[in-house]
This record gives sequence, structure tokens and C-alpha cells, in this order.
Amino acid sequence: MCGIVGAVSERDVQGILLEGLRRLEYRGYDSAGMAVIDGDHQVQRARELGKVAALSDAIDANPLDGQLGIAHTRWATHGEPSQLNAHPHMSGDRLAIVHNGIIENYQDLREELKADGFTFTSQTDTEVVAHLIEKNYRAVGDLYDAVKAAITRLRGAYALAVIHADEPDHMVVCREGSPLVVGVGIGENFIASDQLALLPVTDRFMFLEEGDIADIRKEKVSIHDREGTPVERKITRFEHGADSVDKGEYRHFMLKEIYEQPRVVKATMEGRLTDSSVLEQALGTDAADLLENVRHVQIIACGTSYHAGMVARYWIEELAGVPCSVEVASEYRYRKHVIQPDTLFLCISQSGETADTLAALRQAKEAGFRAALAICNVPGSSLVRESDLVIMTQAGPEIGVASTKAFTTQLTALLIFTLALARHNGLAPEKEAEIVKAIHLVPGQVNDVLALDGEIEELSKAFMDKNHSLFLGRGSQFPVAMEGALKLKEISYIHAEAYPAGELKHGPLALVDSEMPVVTVAPNNDLVEKLKSNLEEVRARGGELFVFADKEAGVKSEEGIHVMQIPSVHEITAPIVYTVPLQLLSYHVAVLKGTDVDQPRNLAKSVTVE
Repeated sequence: MCGIVGAVSERDVQGILLEGLRRLEYRGYDSAGMAVIDGDHQVQRARELGKVAALSDAIDANPLDGQLGIAHTRWATHGEPSQLNAHPHMSGDRLAIVHNGIIENYQDLREELKADGFTFTSQTDTEVVAHLIEKNYRAVGDLYDAVKAAITRLRGAYALAVIHADEPDHMVVCREGSPLVVGVGIGENFIASDQLALLPVTDRFMFLEEGDIADIRKEKVSIHDREGTPVERKITRFEHGADSVDKGEYRHFMLKEIYEQPRVVKATMEGRLTDSSVLEQALGTDAADLLENVRHVQIIACGTSYHAGMVARYWIEELAGVPCSVEVASEYRYRKHVIQPDTLFLCISQSGETADTLAALRQAKEAGFRAALAICNVPGSSLVRESDLVIMTQAGPEIGVASTKAFTTQLTALLIFTLALARHNGLAPEKEAEIVKAIHLVPGQVNDVLALDGEIEELSKAFMDKNHSLFLGRGSQFPVAMEGALKLKEISYIHAEAYPAGELKHGPLALVDSEMPVVTVAPNNDLVEKLKSNLEEVRARGGELFVFADKEAGVKSEEGIHVMQIPSVHEITAPIVYTVPLQLLSYHVAVLKGTDVDQPRNLAKSVTVE
């Protein structure tokens, strides 16, 4: 969602802050701003509605020179997108603050501060925090103590960075429920909501823990935990190459990330598979003990990660013989649960900071689940730190808002987990070896699908003037159809929905006509003959079919049916491979329609608030 960058240095920081904001654009935002303390110890601020480029133009016209500053990209939660609601917010002309998250009790605090004489110029919860800290500062005369006192009054989630013109040599930052990372330099230090923002200036990072408050100065970083105890946070080096955040030869990050899938799927397999078996210890030192008596799996996720969990349910129940439930995190956390004995709680999140998923995990840890397993792409994230077992997906940074390589690496990790669990539930070694060999083939099979890119681009032209589309799948391909529909609606703004193909007669068939293209995935499995019957139902009503089918499935192109032949794959690994042509289809439709492929309207990459 929103993005934070901050810097304290011997050099001017406005260029560092602007570049950091540009690298956070993938998160989604509607305004951008910056505040810097200048050489005269005055706070200079610029805020603009729209893109970072507008802020950059404003700063070019009126530079913000200074060695201490904070910057922000905002995604509206309280108050409409506007310059007045944009960050940084100020209290008076001396204190400035940026904030990610939501303060739930801001209305009560707002009334209290109004009674104390503070004037509000925005609709945001953030301005409440600014005035609260300023009120404390007037009482104690120290920024660190003022922030520390203020956060005891806050309910909700936040990452805060605060500067004050009376103390122009440092900033105070803290986090509770929203991510914040410290970038470590030489004679300078930085903060950001994502380490990607700081790669031009450092590759060394400290991840703040829940409840941490930190004093950031040029020469040192001091951190205290929520009890006020001084703590050291481990410095880690960023593991991915800096070119991960450049488009290179590709027109969009999304296309680059689609094409990276053979490599990152292979990377996710590395160190976890032999030629014929899963290396269970790669899931964690306690994996064998924790998986031994699992009798139920509860999967929690949001968005694309939820679709990955739905695929995993088919695998877990088929291969491990263990009941599996899959639920959207925002629904799960707000209802009563019946927890089966020896249930493994499995969370899936690309960022590891998804607010609803994290909240569900924290709730689960109090509820008596056997253990918590995280499938995640960000090593230092909250989800990873708070789970008992972790499988890192090696997708690298994913910049495009519409997830692609994160999804296929999640599926790869989930299949590896399933095999490890299945081994504890009687999966025959020969069957494990068969599937492991199939997994090893997936990177090459994805490459084969990518070779069809030109043909899929040609196919995409049929969607140019369409406003609706239907996606169909059966079995484990139903969640793949759901993911395909999500991709199309996310980036092309075509209304799309997915159904199990067998549900056509129960309602969706009423929508089918020549203006409703129907997209279907058809691997050569036990359900393919039933799927063919469903396709005939569509064809008989004048619907135009676009079928991605196994070349051995016996589905042929003819009037009203456009068939794209996909290389034969094992039925267990088919969901990974069949995802890729749907990604390419959505991408090319979006390009033809002229939408903002990497930053679709109204969406954010990392949903760190409810």
C-alpha cells in the first residue's frame, strides 16, 4: 500500500528520497510528498496529487535541500486523494510525519486534540498522530520520548517516521503491524517500508520487529523493543541483484516477471528436491516432528495467494489424504472457528506483510493450532519471523501489481510441502519419485509455453472490444481459471469471472452469447471428456471458446473454438504450467487496450491494511 522512505546523511537527501519513492511505485498510491529539514533548521515540504513524477517536477521548481528528510506515497484510507490529505503531515511548522497503516481510535484522539487547541487541515488519521506527538513534545522536550509516549495511545497498525526542526540531526521511527526496514550506510542511515527503495544507497538492512522504536542518526541506529529494552537487530544483505527492479529489455515489469518464471520456479526447487524425493529438512529443523501427526490443514491467504491455496487443497487431499480447508484471511479472522485436533495453519503471502493474513496468523497462534507454516517471498517479513516453519519462494522482487511469478513459485513451494506431508501419511516412494521428476520438468515446460507468446498475442485481439469474459476449469484447474479471470480484470479492466465447468447449467450459461468469450484450460486428465461436453454447451449457444488444451486431449480448432495446444504435462504439475498462458493472454489484452499494466487503477501491490 503506502510507501515510506527516510534518510539522514552528510549529503542532500532529496534525490535519495525521490528515487526511493519511484522504486515504491509498484505498491499503488494516489499522491506523493516529501519533507526536509534545511540548513536553517526549517521544515520544507512538497506534496502533489498523482504520480511521483509530479512531485519531482515540483521539487525541480523549488528544491528541498537538506540532510534529513522523509517521503511518502499515499494510498487513500482516510479522506479522498488530495494534496491536503497527502503526506507528510505536520503539526505547526516544526514537526513532520509519514505513516503507513490505520489508527482505529483516531476519532477519539482527534476530538481530544481539538479540545487542546490543535487545528486539523486534513481528513486523515495521520494528522492526529502528528498533533499527538507535538503535544507530547511540548511537555517533554525530546522527540524520542514524545513518540514513545504517543504510541501508547494508538490502536491499530502503523509504521511511523517523525522529524522535528528543533532536533535536525535524527529521525524517530517505530512499527506496529506495518513493515519498516532500516538501511545501514557509512556515515548515513535510511528507513523504508520496503528494502527495494534503498538499493541505490545500501544493500545492508535491519528489519524492525513488532513494537520496536528506533532513533536513526548519521552515525548510529538505536533500537528499543516495546518494553523499552535496548535491542540489536541483525544486519542482513539484500540477496537479489539490483537489476531485479529494472525492466531491462521488456516493455513492462509484468512481462519481464512472466518470462522469469522458468528461472524462479527452478530456484524455488533448489535445495529442496533430490532427483526422486523431497528434502524434508529444507522446511525447517522441526519439520519432521511437526508434520508427523498433522490431521488437518487450514490454509489462509488473500487474492492470488488464495488461489494458490485452492490448488493446494486438491494436492493435499489427493496425495496426503489429509482434509484441507482454504479461506480468505479477511473472512476467517472475523468468525468463530471449530479447530480440528492437530491442525497445521498454513499462511500464504507474497509480501509477508498482508494485514489480514498476519492478523489471522496471530489469532491462530493463540487458538491452539499444531504449528504455523508460512509460504512467502520476503525473508525478513513479519509472516516469516512469526511462523514455526517457512518455505521461501525464490521469486525475487515482483514489481507488477498483478502477481505472476509469485503465484507459480507459491504453487511450487506448496507442492513440495504437500509431498513432505504426504510422506508422513503413507505416500509410496515410487509415487513421490514420479511427482518429483514431474516437478523437475516444469521450468522447461513453462519455457515451452512462453514460446507460444506470439500466438497468444494474436489470440488476444479477439478480446479488444469485449466487456465481459467467462473462465472455466475442472478439478485443480478451477482455481487456475479463477486466477486467469483475476489477471484479466486486474489489468485490462474487462469484467471476468470463473466457474467450475460443471456449473454452467446452474446459472452462468444464461450469460453466454457471441459477446461473451469463454476461456478454458484443458489438460489431458480424467475430467477432460466431461469438460468437452461443457464446451459443447457453450458452443451450442453461440459462445466463442478459447481453449488452452493438452496436445493429447483431442480438442481441435473449428468454428467457434480457438485451440492453443499446450505441451503434455503431468496432471499434478499442470496447474503451474497452465497458469502461464492465461497470464500472457491477460497481458496482451491489457496492452492492446492501453491500460497501465504494471500499476492498474485502484490497486496496490502489498495490502498492509485491512
